[in-house]
Amino acid sequence: MHIRREKSRLAQPLSACSGTGVFVGYASLFGVRDAAGDMVMPGAFAASLKMRGAANIRMLFQHDPAEPVGTWLEMRENERGLYVRGRLDKNVQRGRELISLLESGGLDGLSIGFKTVNATRQKFTNTRQLLHLDLWEVSLVTFPMLEGARVSDTKLQALIAATQLFQRPTQHKEQVPTWT
Repeated sequence: MHIRREKSRLAQPLSACSGTGVFVGYASLFGVRDAAGDMVMPGAFAASLKMRGAANIRMLFQHDPAEPVGTWLEMRENERGLYVRGRLDKNVQRGRELISLLESGGLDGLSIGFKTVNATRQKFTNTRQLLHLDLWEVSLVTFPMLEGARVSDTKLQALIAATQLFQRPTQHKEQVPTWT
């Protein structure tokens, strides 16, 4: 059995979550043609996500089945594409390396590994519209094929904001208005 791999990136800057290894992004974008001429359509992942759930879709490095690097905490389709939230495993050497690479900007790609269940081809553009996919894995990759989907945010930013909020000096003294 041959598994087709679609590679994709998001147009936002990459950041990574120091400490927890949790990150979010888009593994695929709907209606965007990749370098191989494929375009994932809305709803393409629905049956696969329902059947497997995020926990049973593997997180790999460079599509290598010998390199699992973490787990997917959440995957869902929205109007933009396939939104993912995952955690890199800090107990795995490659997981620690990937956290560092995400933080430094040395790695920014996400890529999907899937089997095509149903697709059509547009004659004028020679674009293959992927209507139904059997999603097997989502990888962190160096060179994605689709310019438009990558890791887009991390939990570090939220953690920093929350920490700053709770470390601010309290200003609960009653304010008395002054009238002049």
